[in-house]
Amino acid sequence: MTSSNSAAAAGFQPVAAVAAVTVRYGSTVALDDVSLEFPSGVTGLLGPNGAGKSTLLSLLSTARRPKSGSVSLLGDEAPGRKRVQDIRQRIGVLPQSFGFYPRFTVLEFTEYAAWLRKVPAARRRERAREALRLVEMEKYADRKMGALSGGMLRRVGIAQAMVNEPSLVLLDEPTVGLDPAQRVGFRGLIRELGERSAVVMSTHLAEDVAHVCDRVAVLLEGSVRFTGTVGELCALPDGGADGMDVDGGAVEAGYLHLAGTEAVAT
Repeated sequence: MTSSNSAAAAGFQPVAAVAAVTVRYGSTVALDDVSLEFPSGVTGLLGPNGAGKSTLLSLLSTARRPKSGSVSLLGDEAPGRKRVQDIRQRIGVLPQSFGFYPRFTVLEFTEYAAWLRKVPAARRRERAREALRLVEMEKYADRKMGALSGGMLRRVGIAQAMVNEPSLVLLDEPTVGLDPAQRVGFRGLIRELGERSAVVMSTHLAEDVAHVCDRVAVLLEGSVRFTGTVGELCALPDGGADGMDVDGGAVEAGYLHLAGTEAVAT
């Protein structure tokens, strides 16, 4: 694996970490002895479909336990059941698709998410409106969820993930299905989230990594092939960058060098 110094060695205190984790689905190994640290800012998980990105996010969300290895969340390793419930209240999750009642208004849905995450009743509406302001959806607070466009739904998805003021935010392919203009706006929103929380974003889009992430981990076939800054990925052989020239093409070239294939990451 190509890597830079760990987050801790670089002066960052990890908000979450996995150490030597392995996850299997029957005879299939989804993650194979994976170790990663996630400090504040935005960390991208870059890799093709089936690389293990969503499985890793499920570990960080407490939805799954590894077959072996350990997961540390918010300073707690192997927490008991009660502590897991506390930790979940400090995590925000945006899956690739999320369920909702179409007749809920945007505000009702966001308040419902606040209730699920144990936000005190006296603060739910306030927190819901604050989250909607963050994603520029407050003016649509009374619109029905079933009437929203794809881009609007993704923004409300971010709002529900932020409504509990989480320390850790997990985004699974957040820009998939958005048109180019929506994707640009969404990237700016994710960068803002990274100033508030530790954000872990899975993606197979090199441009998302180039424009959004502070750090990146490349996953291929369940293994970590690289972890470091985006500039360091771009500076790999064939990346065509000097560590300062960061764009989607340079990220993709660095990724392809690691993959050892001409298949495109996007």
